[in-house]
Amino acid sequence: MNDLYLGLTLAAPELILAIGIMFVLIFGAVRGDKGAGAVSLLCGALLMAAAAVAAFGPDGEAFSGSFTVDTMARFAKTVMALAGLVVIILAQGHFDRMKSMRFEFPILVLLAILGMYMMVSAGDLIALYIGLELQSLSLYVLASIARNDEKSSEAGLKYFVLGALSSGLLLYGISLIYGFTGAMNFEAIRASIDVSSHNIGLTFGLVFLISGLAFKVSAAPFHMWTPDVYEGAPTPVVAFFAGAPKMAAMILLVRVLETAFGGITQQWQQVLLALAVLSFIVGGLGGLKQTNIKRLLAYSSIINMGYVLLALAVSSALGVSAILVFFLIYVVDTLGLFAAQLALQKDQKSIENISDVSGLAKSDMPMAIVITVLVLSMLGMPPMGGFWGKFMVFGAALSGSAWLWPYAAAGLVASVVAGFYYLRILKLIWFDAPQVQFDSSPSEARLVAIILAIIAFPVMMVALSLIYPVAERAGALFGNAL
Repeated sequence: MNDLYLGLTLAAPELILAIGIMFVLIFGAVRGDKGAGAVSLLCGALLMAAAAVAAFGPDGEAFSGSFTVDTMARFAKTVMALAGLVVIILAQGHFDRMKSMRFEFPILVLLAILGMYMMVSAGDLIALYIGLELQSLSLYVLASIARNDEKSSEAGLKYFVLGALSSGLLLYGISLIYGFTGAMNFEAIRASIDVSSHNIGLTFGLVFLISGLAFKVSAAPFHMWTPDVYEGAPTPVVAFFAGAPKMAAMILLVRVLETAFGGITQQWQQVLLALAVLSFIVGGLGGLKQTNIKRLLAYSSIINMGYVLLALAVSSALGVSAILVFFLIYVVDTLGLFAAQLALQKDQKSIENISDVSGLAKSDMPMAIVITVLVLSMLGMPPMGGFWGKFMVFGAALSGSAWLWPYAAAGLVASVVAGFYYLRILKLIWFDAPQVQFDSSPSEARLVAIILAIIAFPVMMVALSLIYPVAERAGALFGNAL
């Protein structure tokens, strides 16, 4: 009975979402799309409740070790719930203006976040897969939520087909790992691995597992879905894709590698470094030729995932702490940029091309400042929030083994290359002549963009003194000395 009570207490955020989703789904089915606003309000309240319980809940293990709650899980759950709340606010206004708001949208966001919650607390391979698929199935539907839009339907189909491929890779890896270790629990897998011998079958399984999760974070060469899905899916959906799901997949990767395979660091370290370097190349060079805002941010996300993989490859407590701080800032920046895109309307639609922001400083100075702050933060320009995220990532890489410094140097070079397409946006905003007559900005998108820009700078400079100790405690639970 005590074990059951402990399990229910640890899983309280998940239970809030799961039970709430059932009641909200019934309410939405009865009211139809006319009740979409009320459904969004209820879903927002559920996310706030889940975030509060996750942030201040207890730590521990439940259900025979398949469910783990620790500082890292609680940190990630809080960030993901708040990100989902922002997305629901943006989506409600966007789809209302398009007269296409469906009550299913906020429910699907909650289902995806429920899957993410299970991912970051997974303690065995079965829980890992269940959480991942719950998230993925919800995201497939969200990508094609605008059923009358050909681009949205195409984005959903591409994401589904390629996502099925990644699930196949992941399942094959799981089957190999179970076959060669005879265990599903992460701790049991670690205990069953003979560090003194090289098991080629287990190595293959680990590579397939990493490949399946690399798809979810859009790390190269598993990035092929990212530009097309970003471009085709509705902007609020892309804002959701860009942050929370990638954070969940990366936290899951941290937990799997550091817990189950922490004793064979060298075998997966090389794989992560290869993925990081490929992400630097693809994200840096691919973004240079982009003219579409969402495709540009897709390549930006690829290069940013390279930075995170570099920090994870260090396999140290400092690296895990850097990942948490980096992702928090990354979620703020990406949500802010997509909110700014939604706030800039022409012909009753949000802008799509980078050239549309030409001369924005002359027509809308507040939004020009907002975008400038967010772009500089994404670039990593001091003293913006993004600088401290990159500072921690590269600091973790340089604090590891001496042979890691070339990879850190490659990341710095990639950051300089990416600076060209970030600075091009600022050049268009501040120095070019206006080309577009903007409509009045949607109030909710404009307000969200302004708030997130203020968080990126200067609030983040003060908040990091509170956030870093939490990330440091989370990192202390993981990482191996190199």
